[in-house]
Amino acid sequence: MFTQTLTRGWPSRVLRSPLVDLLTGPHGVDRYTELVEPTWTDRDPRAKVIAVRRQTPRSVTLTLEPNQAFTGFRAGQHINLTVEIDGRRRTRPYSPASAEGSPFIELTIGHHDGGLVSTYLNKHARPGMVVGLDSVGGDFVMPATRSRRILFVSGGSGITPVMSMLRTLRAEGADREITFIHYARSREEACYAAELEKMAGVRVLHGYTRGGGGDLVGHFDAEHLAIVDADDDTDVYVCGPPALVDAVRAHLPGAKSESFVPPVFTVPAESSGGRVAFTDTAVDVVDDGRPLLEQAEAAGLAPESGCRMGICHSCTRRKTRGAVRNLITGAVSTTDEEDVQICVSVPVGDVDLAL
Repeated sequence: MFTQTLTRGWPSRVLRSPLVDLLTGPHGVDRYTELVEPTWTDRDPRAKVIAVRRQTPRSVTLTLEPNQAFTGFRAGQHINLTVEIDGRRRTRPYSPASAEGSPFIELTIGHHDGGLVSTYLNKHARPGMVVGLDSVGGDFVMPATRSRRILFVSGGSGITPVMSMLRTLRAEGADREITFIHYARSREEACYAAELEKMAGVRVLHGYTRGGGGDLVGHFDAEHLAIVDADDDTDVYVCGPPALVDAVRAHLPGAKSESFVPPVFTVPAESSGGRVAFTDTAVDVVDDGRPLLEQAEAAGLAPESGCRMGICHSCTRRKTRGAVRNLITGAVSTTDEEDVQICVSVPVGDVDLAL
């Protein structure tokens, strides 16, 4: 009651004043207001789930109301969403489907077999749930100057970032020639189908890879490209499984692309045999060739991690000494006192890691 009385009706500039922080120290006013309402903090980006709906049998769509600490995103970017599952914070990157600048964030999360966070949200997401919005990233975005002809191609849950782009373009109101191709396993699993069907001024084509009845048969190929008639003046954006991205880029090399499916890493055939020291916990192991994250988990440690594919950066830790190889780029870094993504970094000799 004290906190509610203290903060009711106070403007944000007052709550953020040094005097209020002094009176509520050592933790500051945020640590008291969040006891009343978890999203009442200007320091930690968070959001409250205000609506939950299920468009398809294998997805859940969440509408989030972010707090003032969240500074927004560009259409096509991803947000690192954090939820607490069995007492542990779990982070995964998801791309909003809402338009850039919208006061709400819409996330459609497909259920992936064996996926911890996607399974949890599909089963347990509810209005009133509070989630963390750790960071925004990604360069899968539209340029400031948009082309008049645009082709969107998506597969499965890859529809969300291109849906955000489409909604952003529609909000701008410019006269453009837009074609939207979406591939799903079946008509029942095609997200946003009803909205796209009613959208005037956009040519929409569906391809169902495990069932008939779509506008396109099979997977993306030269025949599908001929139907949409894309040329050199068409801006092309594709998001989905690697096979779809590769197929589109084979015919349209200039396409801007993104895929959230973990890449296949080439782990060294032999380990370096070096000593890996997790210095914060005084745990030492002998390098077995796997990424630092997996070696830490095998040693009984539980570092925070998210995508496990080098996208969300939630597993970033300080390497204080030694060399590591990035499994995505192949680059070897020997710099001491640097931050590394331990999900995609393998030791090269002895390594000290602050973990």
